Amino acid sequence: MLERLARAGHSFVDEAGQLAGFTWSLLGESWALLKSRAALRLDGRLILEQMEEMGVKSLPVVLLTALFTGMVLALQASDSLEKILKGVSQFMGRTVALPFLRELGPVLTALIVTGRVGSAIAAEIGTMRVTEQIDALETLGAKPLRTLGAPRLIAAVVMLPALTVIAMVLGLLGGWVVAVATVGLSSLTYFGDIPQMVTLADLWKGLGKAPAFGLIIAAVACQEGFRAHGGAEGVGRATTKAVVTASILILVADYFLTAVFRTLF
Repeated sequence: MLERLARAGHSFVDEAGQLAGFTWSLLGESWALLKSRAALRLDGRLILEQMEEMGVKSLPVVLLTALFTGMVLALQASDSLEKILKGVSQFMGRTVALPFLRELGPVLTALIVTGRVGSAIAAEIGTMRVTEQIDALETLGAKPLRTLGAPRLIAAVVMLPALTVIAMVLGLLGGWVVAVATVGLSSLTYFGDIPQMVTLADLWKGLGKAPAFGLIIAAVACQEGFRAHGGAEGVGRATTKAVVTASILILVADYFLTAVFRTLF
């Protein structure tokens, strides 16, 4: 048992070290791309395409998830508030807004993008790896990490905050629909209660997590794609591992970021 634990610990540390090194290299290539006007002109279109893929095409699923999560949260809040004290459903606005701005908005958005975009990145780069297209790029003198990884990292870091803001708004609107249609609150009561408890610091706590989550998604997906081997089966393994690893790291990072923001704000 001790030997198995030691092997598992060694494997975990090794994987963490490899991911940290890969992320550092990816950040360096992204910074070099942004600094170079010539490279930015060449790869600018690819960055915009990735922003469209991660942002615009992810909107429908983000909107639906945020809307119905807000509606469910409002229903649960109304039941809980009425059990505590009759008539306190007037505080439903803050009950929905606080968790959505601080946690649910950024975390749900990141997990959705991980499943939709992270898997696609790993599969696309993994297919290029097993079909030796990446080797061809290296032979031609190109830098695969800058050409394939940097645009995706930049797009993820930029688009995650934008999607998070939209998710926050839709979550609040979902809670408003339930508050008005089911509980019987007025729109003024619902939205008027939010500023009584929610501050700009709560908004920044949620938005501050989004770029970090975008970095995790892009770094993990690109790493697993570049490491793929073994044909179609290997691409499938890389895709699955990218989604699982990124999802776990998002939840772990959420805890530490919450602790840091709690100290700062």
